[in-house]
Amino acid sequence: MYPFLKGLRVIECASFIAAPSCALHLQQLGAEVIRIDPIGGGPDFKRWPVSSSGASLYWEGLNKGKQSVALDLSRAEGRQLAIDLITAPGANAGIFVTNFPVGGFLAHEALCKQRADLITVRVMGWGDGTSAVDYTVNAAIGVPYMTGDEVNAERPVNHVLPAWDLLTGAYAAFTTLAAERQRNLTGQGQEVRIPLSDVAMAALGNTGQIAEALHSGDRARQGNALFGAFGRDFVTADDQYLMVVAITAKQWKGLLNALQLKQRIEQLEGVLGVSFERDEGQRFIHRGALFPIFERCIAELTLEQVTARFAANDLCWSPYRTLGEAMQVDPRLALSSPLYTQLTHPSGLTYPAPGAAATFVGTSRDAGVRAPYLGENTDQVLEQVLSLTSAQIAQLHDSGLVASSRHG
Repeated sequence: MYPFLKGLRVIECASFIAAPSCALHLQQLGAEVIRIDPIGGGPDFKRWPVSSSGASLYWEGLNKGKQSVALDLSRAEGRQLAIDLITAPGANAGIFVTNFPVGGFLAHEALCKQRADLITVRVMGWGDGTSAVDYTVNAAIGVPYMTGDEVNAERPVNHVLPAWDLLTGAYAAFTTLAAERQRNLTGQGQEVRIPLSDVAMAALGNTGQIAEALHSGDRARQGNALFGAFGRDFVTADDQYLMVVAITAKQWKGLLNALQLKQRIEQLEGVLGVSFERDEGQRFIHRGALFPIFERCIAELTLEQVTARFAANDLCWSPYRTLGEAMQVDPRLALSSPLYTQLTHPSGLTYPAPGAAATFVGTSRDAGVRAPYLGENTDQVLEQVLSLTSAQIAQLHDSGLVASSRHG
């Protein structure tokens, strides 16, 4: 964690990945993040992966370092407490991150009646308010028809990484700070709406894929081949899978040198009348002729031999590993790096948890903080943010409007 946003207070009322990851990024750069949780937990409180006891590792990963206030949001009095927390006064407060619907009691227009300069950052599925998650957005924009093996071209293939959730969370954190800067300059708050669908389409447009579809048609599946350049999976003599990539001319020349294929490839260039070194696109166009050459060559080498040759030529490649293997054998991914803090989490498990992914050179990185137990900070936040007395807080407990954790 870094201290750059120290003093900034963010109220989060959200579930799943995109909005909670937005607030997580802000917290790991120093902001105080207070979650408003329904008593008993929201819809993602038990989401997989889970520990053997059923505690969500997913939830405790996305909510590290945050505080939790548990309220009964089914009652008007509980909803009013949430509104009071969101709109509490203070120059560095009045910032709200949510994925609740545009309407309802958390509508920006309703909240602004209590704080005119409120900043609301609202993650959405579709821009029209229609429900969506990463996987349905991905299906809607065609990515699963670009993924998978070339042979079975009819069946869509999903991938396991929720890319649009993660991109939207990061983009939402960026826009939160932009809106906060604008408020500092003008005194005006605003609502920022960030649909996953818009982030997804913007990403495809920024990488040329919208233009490609309009002018050349939909992209066909390429299996594990790298689109537009040289790259694919290969198998060594000892049955180890590798991903090998040569995008730049330097990488291409190094790959030929490592595998002693320069003369063979020059012969192929002469037959085809192309230069693979000068035009990476030609490596993709003629992959049907190139791949078998590299397959045969790599199939004669062990992983150890490939590693030595590729390292000597500074190539871009990696063996395929499981996540568990990667953390054990690759020192660049070691869980002992400064990125991680060894924490005992609400699940009861002790394991390294990542902090801010950026390294600010010359600034020390503070230790990370575990996720809260549900309602762990209820009393503290009600006292500090809303200035409620102990008697008032006790009355809220007695009426069942708030709850506190029995842990910690």
